[in-house]
Amino acid sequence: MSKADPWSVPVTVVQIPDTGLHRDIEADRATREAMAEAAGLREILSASASLDVTPKSGGRIHVTGRVRARIGQTCVVTLDPIENELDEPIDLVFAPPEQIPDLSALVDEAAESETETPDPPEPIIHGVIDLGRLATDALFLAVDPYPRKPDAVFEPPVETADPMDHPFAALKALRLDTKPSTSKKPPGTPKGGKRG
Repeated sequence: MSKADPWSVPVTVVQIPDTGLHRDIEADRATREAMAEAAGLREILSASASLDVTPKSGGRIHVTGRVRARIGQTCVVTLDPIENELDEPIDLVFAPPEQIPDLSALVDEAAESETETPDPPEPIIHGVIDLGRLATDALFLAVDPYPRKPDAVFEPPVETADPMDHPFAALKALRLDTKPSTSKKPPGTPKGGKRG
């Protein structure tokens, strides 16, 4: 088990019966620790998945079910430790790699119409679908990257306004003196104001 793929539960496609199969999987402590490290979480207290694997025409496989987990995070507002419950649905189609380009083209065509666009199928790699990897990916996608306690409210710091800190402060400093100026008398003008 690697850190990149801590919860590996491979299912070989040829071993899936026509009626399909059901798998309930639960992550042990070591797996949860590896998953928490990979996801940047404080801890994963529990993680489980319940999945149904059903064969479809053309070698395609439909996987449905749910992933449930209880995770430990840190509130982004208070920095207090918090726990969150995750319950994420899974509904994916897997197809042989050679079918992916054609099926992706059908998805692109559907995107151009007004109908609901299906997700493109995932490739079946070497005849195996890793249900654990699928569950891990779904769990990671369900994690809130900015968790906060229900009662936590972010209040920006209050700053006192500086009267000199406004857009026109620099202009005020350049303002000309508006006091009335005394006019200069032309040279040679006597104090009485008239020339002689």
